[in-house]
Amino acid sequence: MRPVSAREGHLVELVDDAGHAHGQTTVAAAHEPPGRLHRAFSVLLVDPDGRVLLQRRAAAKTRFPLRWANSCCGHPAPGEELAEAANRRLREELGAGPVELTEVGVYVYYAEDPGTGRVEFEYDHVLRGEVPAGMPVLPDPDEVAELRWVDPVELEADLDLDPRAYAPWLSGVVNRLLHPVPPAGAPGHAAIPPGPPGG
Repeated sequence: MRPVSAREGHLVELVDDAGHAHGQTTVAAAHEPPGRLHRAFSVLLVDPDGRVLLQRRAAAKTRFPLRWANSCCGHPAPGEELAEAANRRLREELGAGPVELTEVGVYVYYAEDPGTGRVEFEYDHVLRGEVPAGMPVLPDPDEVAELRWVDPVELEADLDLDPRAYAPWLSGVVNRLLHPVPPAGAPGHAAIPPGPPGG
């Protein structure tokens, strides 16, 4: 696996408030204060009982380490399809996939990490993936500290009770899962077949 720090030099797509691309910069530069709005994705894997897979972000993460978050997150490279990028990150973080993904909404958020001084300012495509019960995963310890399956309705309630245990974007991501908003006319991708296994 590539070290987490190596991805800080990867390129991300800068977007406007409507999600239209207008440039690119590095991951590191996009997350320096005051932050630059860029395209991202958040994947929630859902099992046949309706539970979602959460990961606790590894201590090495440069933003919100050791917080519970959705199954995986990432940034497509400029011009990269969401399915390809998301399945690449599922493979890198969880040793899982490819998974057929459905976009259930977009969530734009801004959050400052007081611990690291980094900023999240993201146009976040929320992707749902249906997976079989007992799906094998092999999480990368440089990416993931722990995994657990949870009921999303119970999770939504716990997010209100103990928000500091969770990544700040998780509330909006879970909200889109429970209350899908089709990406009407958004530049993006409503129904997303899985990419090739090799990514």
